[in-house]
Amino acid sequence: MRLLAAMSGGVDSAVAAALAVEAGHDVTGVHLALSEAPATLRTGSRGCCSREDARDAARAADVLGIPFYVWDLAARFRADVVDDFVAEYAAGRTPNPCLRCNEKIKFSAVLDRALALGFDAVVTGHHARLQDGILRRSVDADKDQSYVLAVCTPQQLASTVLPLGELTKAQVRAAAAARGLRVADKPDSHDVCFIADGDTAGFLRDRLGAQPGPVVDALTGAVVGRHDGAYGYTVGQRRGLGINVDGRPRYVLSVSPVERTVTVGPAEALDVRTVRADRPVALKPLQLPRRCEVQLRAHGMVHACAVNAAAGGWRIDLDQPARGIAAGQAAVLYDGDRVLASATITGAD
Repeated sequence: MRLLAAMSGGVDSAVAAALAVEAGHDVTGVHLALSEAPATLRTGSRGCCSREDARDAARAADVLGIPFYVWDLAARFRADVVDDFVAEYAAGRTPNPCLRCNEKIKFSAVLDRALALGFDAVVTGHHARLQDGILRRSVDADKDQSYVLAVCTPQQLASTVLPLGELTKAQVRAAAAARGLRVADKPDSHDVCFIADGDTAGFLRDRLGAQPGPVVDALTGAVVGRHDGAYGYTVGQRRGLGINVDGRPRYVLSVSPVERTVTVGPAEALDVRTVRADRPVALKPLQLPRRCEVQLRAHGMVHACAVNAAAGGWRIDLDQPARGIAAGQAAVLYDGDRVLASATITGAD
């Protein structure tokens, strides 16, 4: 097959490209330029878009002996990922930018362009498995990325190759070292790639301005603090509240941007039994009602549940209560290690 390898500059995508080459495919590497102001990108390994990454991707392609290009998708990334990130926080939701990047950039813009150019599929370094059109968890549970791939449609996954799903991260690093790839020991990326200093609240404040308001204790209704912007808080947050009520820890229970109110309370007040979600994407026809498991945030626990159809989406009733469930995150349904479908969380009770 003629394959386009999306090369981020990290060890995973480099090894994925190498395995595709060794499988006998005609492989071309591409790195995505996602910043309209490259000089503002962070250095080091804190994100997947550091200034060194393009050079690392180019060097890996050179070692593999494959053509290599850089595609400028900065405007699309800003509109579909960065602007969406800001708008979601402004509305009181907690977005997952990596999930949105997969949905709008890597498995939409890149895949569409690749197919238009005559490629048969796109190769990525995601840790997940594809078997006969079924998306499954990686064998490496700690690195599994099926949650952030669950937004992809069956048509998108049909044109995707995921070579790393049967490998642990340690095996990936060993494979890179054995092939002379300098990224073998490169640290994993983390944090939001387009926030250079990791200060999400500051990033949002620069774009939304100061919007001061009260921090209200749910137990008493009393104002127990002030904030500069409700958008800087997310459900389940404990750190950074700057309040001391009765010596007991408080957590963010809800965020109301219109009223500019952040409501806090004890940990047990975070418990929810029912989750509502809309805009479902099913990888195979999903018959409801259904018993299955659901994951409610990246790297979160899996909960046994019953899923029923509701207006525009699902009602998910959990067997045991869950905490810290935020609107804007994805609810991903699993049958064992198999992804069934995903939807966007709109609320919880």
